[in-house]
Amino acid sequence: MHDMTAARIGDPVRAWGPEPETRGFDAARCRAAARQMRRYTLQMSLAAGPNGAHAGGALSMVEILSVLYLDVLRYDVKNPLWEQRDRFILSKGHGAPSFYAALCLAGFIDEKELGTFKANETRLYGHPAMNPSLGIEFSSGSLGQGLSLGVGTALALKIRGNDVSRVFVLLGDGECNEGSVWEAAMSAAHFGLPNLVAIVDRNGMQYDGFTAPVMDTGDLAAKWRSFGWMVREVDGHDVSALHEALTSSPAGPGGSAGAAPLAIIARTIRGKGVSFMENARVWHHSRLTQAMFDQAMAEQDAPAETAPAPLDPGGSKRP
Repeated sequence: MHDMTAARIGDPVRAWGPEPETRGFDAARCRAAARQMRRYTLQMSLAAGPNGAHAGGALSMVEILSVLYLDVLRYDVKNPLWEQRDRFILSKGHGAPSFYAALCLAGFIDEKELGTFKANETRLYGHPAMNPSLGIEFSSGSLGQGLSLGVGTALALKIRGNDVSRVFVLLGDGECNEGSVWEAAMSAAHFGLPNLVAIVDRNGMQYDGFTAPVMDTGDLAAKWRSFGWMVREVDGHDVSALHEALTSSPAGPGGSAGAAPLAIIARTIRGKGVSFMENARVWHHSRLTQAMFDQAMAEQDAPAETAPAPLDPGGSKRP
């Protein structure tokens, strides 16, 4: 049996409210939460059965979501539409399983409901559908649209005089092939939106394979800077580096705090944490068998140095 409870994380995940608790960043807690989110993602992928799941892209962004929902985002589970909350937009909507896992740890979704992923009459679709009571404020899944939505949301907050809330948009690097992403990036700098943060899950893969031969975007950091954004590059699986990038004030030209939006280029691995999924094209979207699930769960439960040998695509052990 695999322990699917969130008890390993320790204290309940904090939900920001009008008077958020103050406590230092706990990297170990974020790493434990990320491991639990991987378990939940695998559980949902298995529950999807023949419908399959986008497990690879979901697993690459787990640490990003862990840091966001444990220590960065302002939200109130009891009042999901609290005006001073931060807004989160999952532009790469196919990564929904790990998003639902994060919302479960945050207290928006009951653990039992995760098992309904992609089932009939579920609220947890293959791509997120707007449902504020679940902490899902925006529907997504049509790639290239999330950043434009983020720009509009950040601009609306600015116009309303809300200088507290921030808007976080999580994109895929393959998604950056879309021209609409760069139109949105240009407009964000034009309107001066320091309350907007774009996080690019730079896992180097997309549906058709590795991103470089499909459409080489080259130096993404340089591109975002050329559109007038502040940019930070981090290891997307290093929770401490992610936390620092997401919480420190961006430096503007000359080192001063600027009015520009912030882009974080997070270098990640597709399928991170499951040996037979890492950098494997088939796991953009595929079906998880029981044998694969057991292997993947064993890898989550075992220390990294003693993790079992990976499975081949047929589900058997490989030397």
